[in-house]
Amino acid sequence: MDDEILTVKEVADYLKLAEKTAYRLAAEGRLPGFKVGGSWRFKKDDLQQWIEQQKAAEQR
Repeated sequence: MDDEILTVKEVADYLKLAEKTAYRLAAEGRLPGFKVGGSWRFKKDDLQQWIEQQKAAEQR
């Protein structure tokens, strides 16, 4: 289990997205994140789980 916390920039790099896209997906509730003092943060293990869910949904 990885409890590492990532910023929007780190998530964008990790997912190979533009920062603006990562921010928009988080704001729309489509990317699992939470706000700390008005800034988005993401648990790396939540992102891993989200990726697996996206892969499973594509295979349906």
